[in-house]
Amino acid sequence: MKRLLPDLAPWRSSRDFRLMWSSGVVTVFGSFLTMVALPVQIKDLTGSAVAVGAVGAVELVPLIVFGLYGGALADAVDRKTLILAAEAAQGLLVLGLLLNTVTPHPAVWPLYAGAALSSALTGLQRPALDAIVPRIVARDQLAAAASLNALRWQIGAIAGPSAAGVVIAYAGVGWSYGIDAATFAVSVLLCLGLRRSPAAHDARPPSLRGIAEGARYAWSRKELLGTYLIDMAAMFFAYPAAIFPFLADDLHARWSLGLMYAAGSVGSLLVSLTSGWSSRVRRHGRMVVAAAAGWGLAMACAGWSGRIWVVLAFLAAAGACDMISGIGRSTMWNETIPDTLRGRLAGIELLSYSTGPQLGQVRSGGVAALSTARTSVWSGGVACVASVGLLALFLPALMAYDSRDAAPVEPAAGADEPAMA
Repeated sequence: MKRLLPDLAPWRSSRDFRLMWSSGVVTVFGSFLTMVALPVQIKDLTGSAVAVGAVGAVELVPLIVFGLYGGALADAVDRKTLILAAEAAQGLLVLGLLLNTVTPHPAVWPLYAGAALSSALTGLQRPALDAIVPRIVARDQLAAAASLNALRWQIGAIAGPSAAGVVIAYAGVGWSYGIDAATFAVSVLLCLGLRRSPAAHDARPPSLRGIAEGARYAWSRKELLGTYLIDMAAMFFAYPAAIFPFLADDLHARWSLGLMYAAGSVGSLLVSLTSGWSSRVRRHGRMVVAAAAGWGLAMACAGWSGRIWVVLAFLAAAGACDMISGIGRSTMWNETIPDTLRGRLAGIELLSYSTGPQLGQVRSGGVAALSTARTSVWSGGVACVASVGLLALFLPALMAYDSRDAAPVEPAAGADEPAMA
């Protein structure tokens, strides 16, 4: 039994990891309040599934642009400063959503603007959050750190949507935004305690050439490329969060909306709480493929079922599979990417695990508008399983990955030479 419990070594050995972990719990809890409140408010103001799904579309371009730039920035500036500035800006942004909500006639456009700006800030911050981990955690603790970071996310992801359902039902969406703003204030105070994490002495300012160097490196590493493509396919076809308000209505269970958003995190939490086994896995590529296929199958079953408790159970199973895939991907990235490229590759990673859900919201909203919410869910799950199977067939390097042979792979000679003036 002890071998299944989470490995707490990163928590015990690294003060900065403890601060980041605690800050993340608070931030994720508040952010999920807003994540639930935003589509509910758009639904109430417009009554349109397409309008709700369009949130993913307005978030996509800022995420791509600022995710890539944020990756280059994370290799060129102090990562603590970047994390802290983005966290403070997110808090101010949520205050703007609150001000719009308390006006006599809330407008829809600030909700889309807020979603786009939040996506841009996430793109700037997330690569630095990912890239700082190998600096503050020992290499032999990276898999444990990935599990603990996922656990941090799941605690907030379960408590946040569950609280949001109650808060929105009894107090309104404005209270969700207000609580989220308060959590960002707490998170900023915790981040102030982090030690500086300066760029390498020979780091160059962020540039298009630097971003291109990271992209070429990622393309040269077919096993890494496989993790990006597998996750993007899984999220694009089988990420139906945008239509949960409509699915709850179809199942005559509006009360279950918060539980739907939280169910996946419950499954992820169960995996994290028994994640001791993950430190003994060596074939992480196969782990990613199997888990992504399991995610799609569970989503298909959730769409086929007409009983709310069965739907919630399959959503939890999907979350468990996503957690397993996430541990595998994170371990592969942290084991083999050199620190000089870590920020830029983290920017590409951000696109792989965030672009898919944004496009997935658009897909799920569009299919739901043409058919039903349940059809959107099950058809996406089936498409996910098929796409993952095809990608695994054409990605032998991913299937062959073995951490016993893994080490940081430096870029080819000359790939990181200074740019011409």
